[in-house]
Amino acid sequence: MASHDSSRWIRRFHPRADAEHRLVCFPHAGGSASFFHPLSAGMAPSIEVLAVQYPGRQDRRHEEVLDDITELADHLAEVLLDWTARPLTFFGHSMGATVAFEVARRLERRGVVPVGLFASARRAPSCLRDEAVHRTSDEELIREIAALDGTPPALLSDEELLRLILPAVRGDYKAAETYRYQPGPDVNCPITAVIGDTDPKVTPAEARAWARHTTGEFALRVLPGGHFYLREHLSTVIDAISDHVRATTTRS
Repeated sequence: MASHDSSRWIRRFHPRADAEHRLVCFPHAGGSASFFHPLSAGMAPSIEVLAVQYPGRQDRRHEEVLDDITELADHLAEVLLDWTARPLTFFGHSMGATVAFEVARRLERRGVVPVGLFASARRAPSCLRDEAVHRTSDEELIREIAALDGTPPALLSDEELLRLILPAVRGDYKAAETYRYQPGPDVNCPITAVIGDTDPKVTPAEARAWARHTTGEFALRVLPGGHFYLREHLSTVIDAISDHVRATTTRS
């Protein structure tokens, strides 16, 4: 049974008591659990989607933002121990891919090996870029998120709403930009990197470098689109996850 703490971190938009498998989804910087509602709705009944809700947004907006990926991963590894009765696959988008990787490292050290990790729109942990968007002005931060085309235009033109979400966006950008990969045991689970072919935030070479971080299999999928390619190619991603889960279930 999930703990009260778990209920703060995990959203189940389509609870599936009979699901044989669980997919844990980790949002991008400034994102929230609701980003994965369409993915949850489209997923096969045999896979229940658990969407992570970071503090500082939506129904957790009164909580302090965690601006450190290590701290986020420590919390989430504890929370997800409640959900390991069924096999887990991770899907992380952008910053969420790094969080998912660090959570997987922690769980594997405790004997829980995910069935797979999908790293979406994110460079490998060991690929460092010198970025400092989190230290820019509000106006520059707004321009950054607008350029990535992942925020509804109506929200970007609503100053009151923007002021509410900017602390979470800035905190997440700080977490993503100050993250430094610590060499050590990586993961044993297979990793699939998925990127858009015009994404300014990750190159194919940076995505292929995820192969260095697993002793398991690695695959790279490049789809048409930018940083939020996922919106146009959701069914392709759902099929890829379903196929992966089906293949691992067959092998076991």
